[in-house]
Amino acid sequence: MTDDEYEAELARLQVALVDAQIWAQAEGKKICIVFEGRDSAGKDGAIKRITEHLSVRQTRIIALPKPSDREKSQWWFQRYAKHLPAAGEWVIFNRSWYNRAGVEKVMGFSTPQEQEIFLRDVTPFETMLDDAGIILLKLWLDISKKEQKARLDDRRADPLKRLKVSPLDAVAQEKWDAYSAARDEMLRRSHHAGGPWTCVKTDKKKDARLSTIRHILHSLGCPAYSLDVPAPDADIVFGYDKVIAGERELFK
Repeated sequence: MTDDEYEAELARLQVALVDAQIWAQAEGKKICIVFEGRDSAGKDGAIKRITEHLSVRQTRIIALPKPSDREKSQWWFQRYAKHLPAAGEWVIFNRSWYNRAGVEKVMGFSTPQEQEIFLRDVTPFETMLDDAGIILLKLWLDISKKEQKARLDDRRADPLKRLKVSPLDAVAQEKWDAYSAARDEMLRRSHHAGGPWTCVKTDKKKDARLSTIRHILHSLGCPAYSLDVPAPDADIVFGYDKVIAGERELFK
């Protein structure tokens, strides 16, 4: 699609997001959206478009720094649980408790025992969130190795993107296979009825953003959007159960 077509469709979907938030406030819905994915997979850009016109008071974006020494001594989920939504709120995690099964595993920031305890406990934890009436949407943003390299190179070359460059970027390509293995184990062991994973192919940024918003809107089930919202592109957004069944593949 052209840039004009993209902007027009994005505006339509953002109106629907506003409708959905008004509905969530009226109904006291508690919405928690988890964005996970490799470096440069498009988490920041997608979150920016989702939240651009939402209520500042009712919407929180959580992007936590590395844990302090005190936080390292706490129960792993403790630093995240305090940010969970109350009635009418939307909370979006730009990386989440899944750091333990991803970055921490690959970079050796936690022990194998701590990682195993996390994978053992994450399903019961999320089941409790579901039982508490929290609508949990988990999104894995998937990017190819070639596209990741192009985006990382662009970050380093653009002075306006200096704040997006992190020390972990330097090893993202070097440790590609290790991240793939960690991703596969994490998704397989944490995909469950109370917290299923949805995968998003993000090599085409604009298409991925539109389909991500469509998926969120359809998942929330708001009964009366002011505009008709089409289903997300099934080649871009699909449940992890499709990967398990061999009907879809993630980038290797």
